[in-house]
Amino acid sequence: MESQVQVAPAAELLSGMRAAMDAGAYRVLFDRLVAEHRTTGPDQSDEMLAYTKLNLARTVRNEKTVRLLPEVQEVLGRLPEMNWLVITEPWCGDSSQVAPVLHLMAAAAPNVHFGLLLRDDHLALMDRYLTGGTRSIPKLIAFDRKGSELFTWGPRPAAAHQIMLANKALPVERQLPKEELYAQVHAWYAADKGYSVQRELLVLLRALA
Repeated sequence: MESQVQVAPAAELLSGMRAAMDAGAYRVLFDRLVAEHRTTGPDQSDEMLAYTKLNLARTVRNEKTVRLLPEVQEVLGRLPEMNWLVITEPWCGDSSQVAPVLHLMAAAAPNVHFGLLLRDDHLALMDRYLTGGTRSIPKLIAFDRKGSELFTWGPRPAAAHQIMLANKALPVERQLPKEELYAQVHAWYAADKGYSVQRELLVLLRALA
């Protein structure tokens, strides 16, 4: 799901990329947090710790099962040099479903440099890429080597986002409890197998390849 946002200055984007972790470093952090029964950020509640542990399992599953669409792989091979900066957090359920797909795509693109940045450590940058006024993640920001923004995407595919919006539009007494809503969204992700992320990004990438 692409969003219209305030464009960050080139220097800010380039600085964010320099501060970002590569996928390997992010997984090391993720593994260590779960092993130490911790998460990122100030909220170390049992709920957030449980989300982080579950999200690691989702991440591992997606790393093993998501496959690139042939048409996506073809376009990725033709992209010019660019940076993909993903604002994320280990406790974020959508990130556990989306970030592995983005990394798989970047790994198949010889000219794409991929980095992950923790949202709560970089709120000034995050606040330039709000969704409906909220700090929703993951958020992908693509920009060239000079720091000129190419496109943004996130926090989730349009169909998954519609599930959230449809529930929010209901009268309060009819809205699903948080855990039931999350279960519905993650069931959608499991059935989708990462293809919606790829197809939505393919539209953006074809304009650049």
